[in-house]
Amino acid sequence: MASRTTPVTAAVDRPLPHAEGAKHNWLEVRGIRLHIAEYGTGAPVLLLHGFPQHWFSWHQVATLSAAGHRLICPDLRGFGWSEQTRRGYDIDGLSDDLLALLDVLGLERVYLVGHDWGAHVGFRLCLRAPERFGGYLALNMAHPWARQRAILPNLWRQWYTAFIEYPVIGRAVLRRWPAFTRFLLRHQVADPSVWQADELAEFSAAAQSGAHAGQAMFWQYVVREIPALLRGKWRGQQLTVPTVLLGGERDNVIPPSMLAGGESHADDLTVRIVPGVGHFLPQESPQAVAGAMRELFATGR
Repeated sequence: MASRTTPVTAAVDRPLPHAEGAKHNWLEVRGIRLHIAEYGTGAPVLLLHGFPQHWFSWHQVATLSAAGHRLICPDLRGFGWSEQTRRGYDIDGLSDDLLALLDVLGLERVYLVGHDWGAHVGFRLCLRAPERFGGYLALNMAHPWARQRAILPNLWRQWYTAFIEYPVIGRAVLRRWPAFTRFLLRHQVADPSVWQADELAEFSAAAQSGAHAGQAMFWQYVVREIPALLRGKWRGQQLTVPTVLLGGERDNVIPPSMLAGGESHADDLTVRIVPGVGHFLPQESPQAVAGAMRELFATGR
């Protein structure tokens, strides 16, 4: 039975940023309205954005990879132009939204791309419903079996989450301190000049309008995902979807050392490091992302 939630706000009413070739739609999914942007026609590919972004994070990748593919870029619950609700921001809840979205679109099987938080959701989708995904490209996110000896020395890199995850405080920071969001965007790339001024303005505004969703997602990770990792919940799970994991050589959030160690838990997992880039591969190296998509989705490996 589909869960029902009470909307906090409707989708934001500011204008959608312009992206050549994008078509927009709003669909009823699990009792809320989700916004999707689509590019191209052909084999369907579901692309999941990270924080503090939305569908527009894929616009550079789309110009390079829309030919022969139907790129479906949803705004996750509460982000961008999708409805905000009081609850539903845990990884399983977001995964439920996306599986239901595929059902609404009439798609039995798609290719999958995820960045940052979207990549975290992507791993969960592939473990829960592997039959729905022909291949998975994960960007800038550790797999569920990251080694503790890699995690512990890098915990300090998550310092910024302390300003976001706590109820009340996190929402206030995101709503009232857009300079904090702009700092994170600049700090987490290898070369801050990669950001266009309109992108910084758009994504800092997105963090403000989606403050409830952003804070809730981080908090749900603290109260649900961290305990599950400590219990070894995913230790016995096997990743059967062919997967390529791309990391940035200079990623100061999820460094390359955190990407190793998943091969024994996967049938077909390849880890690659893109030189000279940081945590926002879709902006810093859209060519590498588009190239990995073409290779993985053309060969099915």
